[in-house]
Amino acid sequence: MIILKSNREIEIMREAGTILYKVMNNLKKMVKEGVSANQIDSLAEEMIVSYGATPAFKGYRGYPYSICVSVNEEVIHGFPVKEKIFKNGDIVSLDLGLMYKGYYSDMAYTIPVGEVDEEKKRLLEVGERVLYSAISMAKIGMRIGNISSTIENLSKRYGYSVVKEFIGHGIGRKLHEEPEVPNFGSENSGAVLKEGMTIAIEPMICMGRGEVFVDKDGWTVKTKDNKPAVHFEHTVAITKNGPLILTSPEEIR
Repeated sequence: MIILKSNREIEIMREAGTILYKVMNNLKKMVKEGVSANQIDSLAEEMIVSYGATPAFKGYRGYPYSICVSVNEEVIHGFPVKEKIFKNGDIVSLDLGLMYKGYYSDMAYTIPVGEVDEEKKRLLEVGERVLYSAISMAKIGMRIGNISSTIENLSKRYGYSVVKEFIGHGIGRKLHEEPEVPNFGSENSGAVLKEGMTIAIEPMICMGRGEVFVDKDGWTVKTKDNKPAVHFEHTVAITKNGPLILTSPEEIR
């Protein structure tokens, strides 16, 4: 069942999203050569708690950390272990969520470490462009398939592929709610978007074929061809004034 949120609920989710944006912005600045993923995890939890919020991922379905840190061919759910030290030329995906006043917020961003090659630079640019193009489809009367097909078709237009095994989702009092928001699909298919829906749109785009597997730790998702991938995500509300990005303060939109 898709749960529609009241204006008051969306305002609380916006507060949660603003906190998450502030935390993510600080973490992005930390992604530098020689820094370990474990340091990112420690700071993420410390900052989230300082705002009176709770890390959404820690303990969720047994996940042992507060943030997912995925490097290069790691697409999502990478463990932020101390042995994972960033190197010049890496791309690092940070996926982070929190709960505030009973509501969840979720976002992801992929960051270059130092100087990355032109192929990775282009992948980063396209990944972010695809996210915002998909968000522009999140309007009353449109369908989930309009978001999904935008992600898939635009990615393909640039010569990339999308991950199909993992998808976006509804969000609210639970981290994962209905509806599912795939990164592939047909236009004008799926649930109709209505005012009060809140969804996490999260393109996962690969330089290679888009085929993935789960590593031996039971969580980390990697590309089978060992080629890099990016992950971008925002929590979005469907409103009468169009899509409202809850994980981005209004003044920077």
